[in-house]
Amino acid sequence: MTVTRVIGVSCNYVIRLIVRGLALSRIHPNVLTFLGLLINVWAAVLLAVGSFRSAGFVIIGAGLFDMVDGRVARETNQVTRFGGFFDSVLDRYSDLGLLMGLLVWYGTINRPFYVVLTALAMTACVMISYARARAENTIPTCKVGFLERPERVVLMIIGALFDRMAPVLWVIAVLGNLTVVHRMIFTFQEAKRLEDAQLTLEEAKQNRSARAATKV
Repeated sequence: MTVTRVIGVSCNYVIRLIVRGLALSRIHPNVLTFLGLLINVWAAVLLAVGSFRSAGFVIIGAGLFDMVDGRVARETNQVTRFGGFFDSVLDRYSDLGLLMGLLVWYGTINRPFYVVLTALAMTACVMISYARARAENTIPTCKVGFLERPERVVLMIIGALFDRMAPVLWVIAVLGNLTVVHRMIFTFQEAKRLEDAQLTLEEAKQNRSARAATKV
């Protein structure tokens, strides 16, 4: 067994224990989701005052709530349509809250370039989610792209813990917007494929109707 496999199994075991304990406590999954948002707000305040390393550890704590709320919902048979919606909305607030903290920090230390870079990263975070939500009104699913929320959270943790937030913002701004473009291209291709299939089906129906009319 590899080292990464051992780490993965160990972490999964710990998470299962936490989920079991929370399930026994009968806490509602939506409460866990809301607590995760509050912890991210705390991290945003730390970012706003330049305490990056402390913010990194707090983001890790918030990520734990993000990992367990859905599992607790399944463990306690409390999975609901609203729960998924609520989780998604609060995730957006968490993402933007952290970046707002960085906006305040860069504004405070008079770094206008990084204010703009952070704004571009915020735009990418919003548009990645919006592109998927809007695309799935047209096609069955649109999960393509290499910078979804887990990757962005990990990047924020790395940037905060190692005080390398500027490179992280570049990655989120560039790869995030490329992910949006990727989803646009994918949606175009899938929508065209579905439209072509529908057209082919309609033509086949018309041909069958024409043959039936001829026989009559």
